[in-house]
Amino acid sequence: MAVGGFNGTDPAPTLAGFQSLVRQGRIHYFIGGGGGMAMRAGSGSDAARKISEWVAANYTATTAGGTVLYDLGTG
Repeated sequence: MAVGGFNGTDPAPTLAGFQSLVRQGRIHYFIGGGGGMAMRAGSGSDAARKISEWVAANYTATTAGGTVLYDLGTG
């Protein structure tokens, strides 16, 4: 699932919706360090930013091959 859609401007899923999917065990991993051009430009939805911040605050990051990964099955 692309959080925030292809370029980060889609407000789906919401933070609450994402948290619910994690609690249900429907989302297991999160790839961090993204952001997309729209988020860097400061336009569009901030749903993806809120989700990224929540994940970073509640789960431990692991780097594999230069990619930041979060295991949402822990925490």
